[in-house]
Amino acid sequence: MIDRKTRLRLRRSVRKSKRQVEGMSVQAEEQLERHFIRRLHRLVQVRRFVAGWVLFIVLLISLTVVQLRALSPYYQKVAPAAGGTYTEGLIGSFTNANPLYATGGVDGAVSRLLFSSLFKYDQEGMLASDLAESWSVDDTGKKYTVVLRDDAVWHDGTDLTVEDIVFTYKTIQNPDAQSPLFSSWKDVKVSANEERKLIFTLPNVLASFPYSLTNGIVPKHVLEDVPASQLRSDRFNTVMPVGSGPFAWETIEVRGETPELRQEQIALLPNETYHLGAPGLQRFVLKTFRTEEVMLNNFKDKQLNAMSGLSSLDDTLEEDVSLSEYSMPLTGSVMIFFKTTEGVLQNKEVRKALVSAANVKQIVNSLPYFTVPTDSPLLSGQLGYNEAITQLPFDIKTANKLLDDAGWKRGEDGIRVKEEQKLAFTLKAPSTSELTSVTQQLRDMWREIGVHVDVDQPSDSELQTLISLHQYEAVAYSISVGQDPDVFAFWHSSQADVRSANRLNLSEYQSEDADQALEAGRTRTDPILRDVKYEPFLKAWQQDAPALALYQPRYLYVVRGRLHGLENKQVNSAVDRYSNVHNWMVRTDKVYRH
Repeated sequence: MIDRKTRLRLRRSVRKSKRQVEGMSVQAEEQLERHFIRRLHRLVQVRRFVAGWVLFIVLLISLTVVQLRALSPYYQKVAPAAGGTYTEGLIGSFTNANPLYATGGVDGAVSRLLFSSLFKYDQEGMLASDLAESWSVDDTGKKYTVVLRDDAVWHDGTDLTVEDIVFTYKTIQNPDAQSPLFSSWKDVKVSANEERKLIFTLPNVLASFPYSLTNGIVPKHVLEDVPASQLRSDRFNTVMPVGSGPFAWETIEVRGETPELRQEQIALLPNETYHLGAPGLQRFVLKTFRTEEVMLNNFKDKQLNAMSGLSSLDDTLEEDVSLSEYSMPLTGSVMIFFKTTEGVLQNKEVRKALVSAANVKQIVNSLPYFTVPTDSPLLSGQLGYNEAITQLPFDIKTANKLLDDAGWKRGEDGIRVKEEQKLAFTLKAPSTSELTSVTQQLRDMWREIGVHVDVDQPSDSELQTLISLHQYEAVAYSISVGQDPDVFAFWHSSQADVRSANRLNLSEYQSEDADQALEAGRTRTDPILRDVKYEPFLKAWQQDAPALALYQPRYLYVVRGRLHGLENKQVNSAVDRYSNVHNWMVRTDKVYRH
């Protein structure tokens, strides 16, 4: 309770404070009037002086900005920057991301981005470690030990262990899983004897075995409860894959009411825990197309950053200076495979004449891109290649003499005949503009020595069927040789048998000398010894002429603008463009020089 005396004292204090505030307000008004309002008229007298200073300050600031911009190249540079969405267009359709089943351009691309492998190919096309930290082989050449790196994890955060590796290869070896890799792993024993050590025991020495360890690894903890017989159709493969690669699955979107118009759009996110470093791209989108025309239209509408799978660059894009064209030689060979088991091509002299009459140099020079000619079942510079033992050189006189000596006489129409049989055959080839030009040139060259050739270019699906059934007389086809010289699958007589897993001996070539050399070459680990062992095979191939080697094919990759991280170098297959995809960047920014 406040008494009367205290209340009076408080009132006097409030009135006194109020009078002080009023006094200060009056003084402020007097000072403003005296020192500012009454002196405004003087501003007109110094306006030029003020204006001069204002202009001087503006000019000084402008010159400073200009100077900083002019000098910025000396202390700043444009460098790749993380971020951005990268959209790549591909020809084909998506069916399976699981590396145990992924085949074809689209499936292979998705699988490579999602899954890691023990080994991969680097930007030089050489075998390099991925999940493997190191590897060794014992003195017998049959036992390989691989040490797993300790920092790899699955996209769901689970540690990747040797159990995942063993599970992957045991699944491949299970016939119920129906993996296309089954035949390559049929008799290989896989085990883990320590926390990070894997043991691969081979039934026989196989020098190229490390190159078999480039397939993707799948997670045991996700798939172990899925029956092997149902694995091929499991949801893991198409809508919820879990890998350990540079990118992780986000979503898939399917558009189009008919198979012809259908498009898949697969979105992937960067794997921030990727063992080789977090990717620079913020998102990777793969968009599929059934035809080149539709993909080109999307690219021209700037809906795509890049195109994969083109046979050649469209004429309408030739003048576009914003494009980067990556023409990467593949470690393979485009060849004409002569079916040596039936028809006129059974005759070795006929095949040798066809090889001698082919001007490979002219054909290679006619291609719209630079590439390397091939003249052997092995590639130039490859272990085992011998420049002294190659296919017969271009020589029309030799070609004609071979046919004359073999009893093939020219008829009135210029085509050779022997025992009422015309020297004629049909050449199957892919329906691309490149192979159309190549086969037409060969047709004309062989016509000059009296050989009639019909060129047939069926659809891709029909050609694949014909090749798988070996229903052709001759076929133009590209094979992947790879870095290792083990070409057993293409030339050993066992690989022509209908019971073989892939039947890749397209010429159905049979030679005891070649078989023995191919077997000896692949079962030696000493490079010098392997080099020697392949010589009899090269000599037999030269004299039997089961095929005509032409040139290394190329993989064409077209990018709008600059793609930092991708280099124009030789690759083993198209998906090896992703060898360092975690370093790819499409954005740039200015950074200070060090």
